[in-house]
Amino acid sequence: MNQNTNNSKELFKTMFSSAGKLTLFISISIVLLLGIRALTAPAIAEAERESLIQTFSEVLPEKNYNNDPLHDTIIIKDKHYLELLGSAKPVTIYRAFKNEEPAGAILTAIAPNGYSGNITLLVGVLPDGRISGVRVLNHRETPGLGDKIEIAKTNWVLEFDGRKLRDNNEPRWAVKKDGGDFDQFTGATITPRAVIDAVKNALIVINDLGAHLYE
Repeated sequence: MNQNTNNSKELFKTMFSSAGKLTLFISISIVLLLGIRALTAPAIAEAERESLIQTFSEVLPEKNYNNDPLHDTIIIKDKHYLELLGSAKPVTIYRAFKNEEPAGAILTAIAPNGYSGNITLLVGVLPDGRISGVRVLNHRETPGLGDKIEIAKTNWVLEFDGRKLRDNNEPRWAVKKDGGDFDQFTGATITPRAVIDAVKNALIVINDLGAHLYE
């Protein structure tokens, strides 16, 4: 009986000792991970900033402005605008100025009706309403077909450069198959349609904001 009791005590001691060591190990690991995250967070944030600036320059040339658009922004919360931009969350519009004069605006727009889901775009717009550039930030379109929206694959996205929207129902803002001006992809018409609609909607938002955008 005593032997069994002693064995039980030893077993409990071993279990509690192991549990304590495991808890200590987990605690130390968490502290180390948090420490590493705290140390690397500034570097990661700076890398993301540099990446965003680089993408900005692709849709609005840096020579066009001399402010820092990353720190000169307005936040869009209007439900109608967010619906047009395909976002359920507030959207940031980055404003560019040259010697305090409006030089352009940059915003993201999401095409929710891509062939394989959302297509996220970055759109640059000049003060006169002309598009200065469009780039695809994220998509899951079919390789070899829908991925032709990427600038690395084809120049199709450059068809937006210099275009403006004179009327919200302008028929030219469609693929040629639908009577518009834009080329479609063989076997992948859904993708360019989605991108065209998203860019058009971004222009509708910018045009609607008008001069208030730069106030």
